[in-house]
Amino acid sequence: MSYTVPPTRTAAVVQQLRNEIVTGELPPGTLIKDAELAARLGVSITPVREAIAQLSVEGLIDIAPNRTRHVTKMTQKNALELIDVMGVLACAGFEWGVENLTSTHLDLMRQRQKEFVEGLRTGNVLAAGAAGADFSTIVILASGNRELQSMVDLVVARTLRILAMGAESNLWDVWITGHEQVLQHLEAGDPARALERYRQIYVDFRAKIEPALFAE
Repeated sequence: MSYTVPPTRTAAVVQQLRNEIVTGELPPGTLIKDAELAARLGVSITPVREAIAQLSVEGLIDIAPNRTRHVTKMTQKNALELIDVMGVLACAGFEWGVENLTSTHLDLMRQRQKEFVEGLRTGNVLAAGAAGADFSTIVILASGNRELQSMVDLVVARTLRILAMGAESNLWDVWITGHEQVLQHLEAGDPARALERYRQIYVDFRAKIEPALFAE
C-alpha cells in the first residue's frame, strides 16, 4: 500500500499524533504540551496547535476550559456507542455504493484485503488498519456520497484507538473472514448477500468486543 506524503507541516503533525494515539504510544489522559511536542517533532508551535485543534474535532484530544489538552479518555459505554455509530455509517455507505461497484473496484478491494492480512502478519497494525478502512472506503465512495465518507473518517481513528488491538488479537479475525466472504459474494455477482455479510461483520464484532471491553 502506498502512503502519500502529507502536504503541509500541520498535516504531518496530525498524522504523527494520530498514529501515536491510535497505537497507544500516547495513552488516554496524556497531557499534551505545545512547546514540548513542537520541540520533539522539530516544528514550530503553529502547526502543533493546528494539529491539536484538528484532533480535537476527531475526538482524539480533549481541550479543557482552562486550555489544557489531554488524549481523550473513553469509557466502555462510549466505546460501544462509537462502534455502533461506525457500523450504522459504514453499512449505509456500503448499501448505497455496492450496486455501483465495477471489476476495477473489486480488484482494488482484493488488493486492500491482501494488504490488510499482510500488515497483521508483519505486525504493522497501522498499515493493516489503513488497508482495512480502505476496503470499505472503496464501496462508500462508489456511492458518490463524500459527506458520508467524511463522517466515517472521523470515527475510524477513534475506533482504532479505543480498541488498540495488537496484530496478534483474535478480534481481527472477524474482519479478515468477513471481508473475504464479502468479496466472494461480490465476485459471484451477488451484491445483496455481500451487503448482508458486511452488516454481519459489525454484529459479530460488537458481540466479540463487548465482553473484552467490560472485562477491563
